[in-house]
Amino acid sequence: MTEQLLCATGVTKAYAGVQALKHASLELRAGEVHALVGENGAGKSTLIKILTGAVQPDAGEITMRGEQLPRLTPRSAKALGIAVIYQQPALFAELTVAENIALGIERTGRWGRVDWVDRRRRAVELLRRVGANIDPDVDAGQLGMAEQQLVEIARALGADAQVLILDEPTASLSKDDADNLFRVVRELRANGVGMIYISHRLEELPVIADRVTVLRDGNTIATHPMAGVSREQLIQMMVGRELSSVFPKRVVPIGDTVLELRGVSCAAAGVNDITLSVRAGEIVGLSGLIGAGRTELARTIFGLTPADKGEILMRGRAIHVTCPSDAIANGIAYVPEDRRRHGVVLGMSVSDNVTLAALKAMSRFGALDFRREREVAGDYTQRLGVKTPSIRALVSTLSGGNQQKVALSRWLLTKPSLLVLDEPTQGIDVGAKSEIHALMSDLAAQGVAILMISSELPEVLGMCDRIAVMQGGTIVSVLDRAQATPERILARALDRETREFASFSAATGGVH
Repeated sequence: MTEQLLCATGVTKAYAGVQALKHASLELRAGEVHALVGENGAGKSTLIKILTGAVQPDAGEITMRGEQLPRLTPRSAKALGIAVIYQQPALFAELTVAENIALGIERTGRWGRVDWVDRRRRAVELLRRVGANIDPDVDAGQLGMAEQQLVEIARALGADAQVLILDEPTASLSKDDADNLFRVVRELRANGVGMIYISHRLEELPVIADRVTVLRDGNTIATHPMAGVSREQLIQMMVGRELSSVFPKRVVPIGDTVLELRGVSCAAAGVNDITLSVRAGEIVGLSGLIGAGRTELARTIFGLTPADKGEILMRGRAIHVTCPSDAIANGIAYVPEDRRRHGVVLGMSVSDNVTLAALKAMSRFGALDFRREREVAGDYTQRLGVKTPSIRALVSTLSGGNQQKVALSRWLLTKPSLLVLDEPTQGIDVGAKSEIHALMSDLAAQGVAILMISSELPEVLGMCDRIAVMQGGTIVSVLDRAQATPERILARALDRETREFASFSAATGGVH
């Protein structure tokens, strides 16, 4: 049996009461490529942070070659030979390739002097080992994404990495660059390096992985030999959850079209040829993998990154949205994904946050009417059930769910026709989720058109009348509620990757 290299057993981690990992386990063997898959939010990133010492687990055990590691830190993980290559390489653009490789692994000579000749020689040797034809004297910022990844792998090898974690390594690569990366991975595997390979591109896993572990809701669902599990079985394990009462969807009358997008594109946002409509009383979901372009589309609709092509219509009338104030004037409201950075102002009071988007309506003769502000803020916080000791309390003192209600209150005060919600229940507990979902149903019943972005498939399936699946900055499929299943949504989100890797898999016979 191949030697066990790194093992995590019963790992648990919670953030502010939200359980990110629940007794998760993962075993990596020497000379193995072990795929780690799961939906967005399944716990993959948290597990990787724990294995690299960036985050401490609440419970569980980590061992390296059978020896328990009671408290991993980034420094101790690196000393043990554990390295991670992220989707976005962490190189210093202004430093040369040789200087980047030397960072953290080079030992200086007497008086702290650098042996420049040896540094360059070492860089050339490490680049040769990963098959990279890269000038060690060029600035890292001049390299493409694939070359930067190879530089990071070379640096990891220079640090004697025994465990290499690859986080979505092919997400930004062309097929040729991905093929070259696979060649490097195979060579490292042949030299006994153990690799954890994280990817949403399920079609590439049979080409490169030996085993696969599936995470779902922070739990380890199963570990299988890659040759013994199909893509369909992986999808089923990734999404196999039942809908529950946390999604109080109500059937309400669907009215006329409120928002219509006709061939909308924004080069700066990576949004391309979007055609979609949302009707009064309808909740339309935007689904897709990380990087699919969902948030970018929301920002384009709201004028944060204005469209440079196509038409945006509200109730049949073409509008020009060049900035958020244009969107607000046309009845569009947007609750962004990161509520603590963009949704609320933590250092301001509840009442100030609620009225922030409607200061003109709160003013008389050019001065803010504080009495009206308090009355309106009190009314909306009561209507939405915001739990706060006072409307003068700072928003930073509220729970995540109540912060989200404050963010919603602000935009409801503008009386929107269209409400764009980006991850409306991210990071809040089940009870607060149910309250937000009930509020969404109430708004739909009142005729508000809702466009909801969510990475949680049960939320999308439980709350939406139609679901638009995005991939690569465009909409690849729109499903009615009756048609939508977790498998269909995820399969459509992966369709483009399927086509890209089909020819490679055929060329290699699907073996490695």
